[in-house]
Amino acid sequence: MSMETEPRRRRGGARGNPQAGDGGRLQQQVPRKLQRRFTPTKIISDDEVESIHHASLRVLSEIGMDFLHDDARAMWKKAGARIDGERVRFDPAMVEELVSYAPETFVMHSRNPAHTLHIGGDNMVFGTVGSPPNCHDMEGGRRVGNRADYQKFLMLGQHFNAINFSAGYPVEPVDIHAGIRHLDALYDMATLMDKPMTAYVLGDARTIDALEIGRIVSGKPQAQFERECSITTVVNTNSPLKLDYNMLQGMMRFSGAGQSVCVTPFTLAGAMAPVTVAGALVQQNAEALAGLAFCQLVKKGAPVIYGGFTSNVDMKSGAPAFGTPEYMKAVMAGGQLARRYKIPYRTSNTCAANMVDAQAAYESVFSLWALTQGGGNFIMHGAGWLEGGLVASFEKFVLDVDLIQMVSEFLQPLEINEDALGIEAIREVGPGGHFFGAQHTLARYTTAFYQPLISDWRNNQQWVAAGSPQAWQKANHVYKQALAEYQKPPMDDAVHEELKEFVERRKREGGAPTDF
Repeated sequence: MSMETEPRRRRGGARGNPQAGDGGRLQQQVPRKLQRRFTPTKIISDDEVESIHHASLRVLSEIGMDFLHDDARAMWKKAGARIDGERVRFDPAMVEELVSYAPETFVMHSRNPAHTLHIGGDNMVFGTVGSPPNCHDMEGGRRVGNRADYQKFLMLGQHFNAINFSAGYPVEPVDIHAGIRHLDALYDMATLMDKPMTAYVLGDARTIDALEIGRIVSGKPQAQFERECSITTVVNTNSPLKLDYNMLQGMMRFSGAGQSVCVTPFTLAGAMAPVTVAGALVQQNAEALAGLAFCQLVKKGAPVIYGGFTSNVDMKSGAPAFGTPEYMKAVMAGGQLARRYKIPYRTSNTCAANMVDAQAAYESVFSLWALTQGGGNFIMHGAGWLEGGLVASFEKFVLDVDLIQMVSEFLQPLEINEDALGIEAIREVGPGGHFFGAQHTLARYTTAFYQPLISDWRNNQQWVAAGSPQAWQKANHVYKQALAEYQKPPMDDAVHEELKEFVERRKREGGAPTDF
């Protein structure tokens, strides 16, 4: 894929001017393969990484972890683990050996090969927001998730090149009956986007359906599908130190079918984990290692992702906090741990803000700074996360796309060559002049700097006099224009027919049981 950006034309040209209403197309970067071109920052020493590692193994050996699945415990017993009721205690050497089978990098295939992703190493990919029960925009306000808004978020995820995959349901479409929701939601995901998919493992029927939909959309026979990762799922441990039946069953199904599993402990310091960041990281690492090892127990070499989601809580209210200094430290240390095991690292672009305001922006910037410097590979909740994950925001989606594009520009190599050094430009201007009219400037006028989607760099007095919209107002315009410009990706007729027939048949059969 191209590593260059499209020409950055004057405002009112490629991007369009929302005040003038000229209907110009939104300007965005062409698709890029993002790679970190520097060594990730070490926030703790190698010795401190080892101390967390060994403390995690002590937790797994001395305290253990509950596995609420008979077959999973039977597998662990056969492998040599100690079983006491639902509690499993692990020999440290067994955990280390199993984790060593996990691939350092893997390919996540897409039905459109242009969107196939490389996971791990120096690669970075960004997904949509996933799983909020509510959504919000300026006109409709805060509302319960529904299929129409769900589809709009998928369309935005397809339209914006900064988004690489669907990170689950961008908002929960609760107006669809729970028994068939996964069928309609995955059908929409598969047809409105042609980027890699994320499914949920909320019961065995849903998991089996998701894998079959993933296979159908891939257009591959079963054997090839199982060799080539084409769909992923995220498993959150039930922190502290527990994995429930549905998560374990999903891990067995996905890993057994060669599809990727992202194991992510939900370790909020002071709530579901020790109040210190170090203690929360020990628990995060212990739970992640147990889950990753189990995936390898199911199938050695199965693609997995080490998930980190450690943050702090407001100790007065118990509310989760994100984009905080503690979150940044945990993100960066989590990256070091994942690299220690040579496993791709999942983290998130998060905030705790309740509206698209300065707090939303700076907390997301801190999140993105930490995950970029800290070695994040697979970025969940890349665009649209608001209110600590309770809300998917259309305006925040656009703001986050803008921020991701800035990260993308930051990751591009700094141009150092004879022309870029500008000696002739300096000679042309000489002492006391300016470079606005220099040939060196004019030749690069449209490509010199990143031009953001929603912010405005004009002089403040001009900005006020012109009546320019605030960022959230401009983001509202941009998301609507993106939907107007959205183009549904083509799908092979035979694949679409097979997908439609499968979804309709499973709906006639009643879908998944809802008697939890």
